[in-house]
Amino acid sequence: MKLATVTHEGRTKAALVRPDAGTVWPLEDMLGRPVVCLTPILAQLDEIKLLKPVGPGIPLSAVTFEAPIPRPPRNVMCVGKNYHEHAREFTKSGFDSSASSAADAIPTAPIIFTKVPECVIGNGVDIRYPAGLSDSLDYEAELGVVIGHAGRGISKAQAYDHVCGYTIINDVTARDLQGRHKQWFLGKSLDTFCPMGPWLVTADEVDPANLTVKCWVNDELRQNANTRDLIFDIPTLIETISAGITLRPGDVIATGTPAGVGIGFTPPKFLQRGDRVTIEIEGLGRLSNKVA
Repeated sequence: MKLATVTHEGRTKAALVRPDAGTVWPLEDMLGRPVVCLTPILAQLDEIKLLKPVGPGIPLSAVTFEAPIPRPPRNVMCVGKNYHEHAREFTKSGFDSSASSAADAIPTAPIIFTKVPECVIGNGVDIRYPAGLSDSLDYEAELGVVIGHAGRGISKAQAYDHVCGYTIINDVTARDLQGRHKQWFLGKSLDTFCPMGPWLVTADEVDPANLTVKCWVNDELRQNANTRDLIFDIPTLIETISAGITLRPGDVIATGTPAGVGIGFTPPKFLQRGDRVTIEIEGLGRLSNKVA
């Protein structure tokens, strides 16, 4: 099942999406009550899967897709250097403040940082070029994990029981800020620096351990990998984060990016105004945003 947060005729609402039919159905018509976004109903997806669409629905072309979790309840939790080849390219780039030598390229424990929820934007919304603040803008295609059931001290064996679905995330980064401030928060959290979407695909339809991840800048394929290459898999990430932090419905975990980001090239290929970044993850659709 594909679920989205959409805007139609000035109202934002959660909806069932069937891209092949070119149609969305507001969940409020199926549940009999207003549902303004996906966050409040994430723990009820098993119930919602049993419901049938009501009426003819709304044409896909008549709605605007917001981020599926348009305002996460807390910071987006992100994982640094979680693909082997990306970890190596990042350490070689000179922007990696977490490693002092090539021997430190592959982390021995997950590197967790966050992005503020206010930087989340939807499919098709422009990424704002931070003129005067950064001239080293980069992209990172990532699989996003959405928590549906709360938990603390979650074991690897139980981890997937707490996941309600998956989406696509672009972890946009100001590399110069990331390097200058050592801690990555500022370089990752500028306004519009977290495109997400276009929708959430429920966990029962996804094998997260074997998904092809691709990213294009304009027409150039830059990233092409598979989630089986993750250094730390999703159960490990959930166990690590939840060991001392209670995960809540609506929490989002960005699992890391593969090799092929702008700093991996010589010279680096940073984003410029007018560039379009398009990310495709197998079974999850496409997320596309222009830099403006």
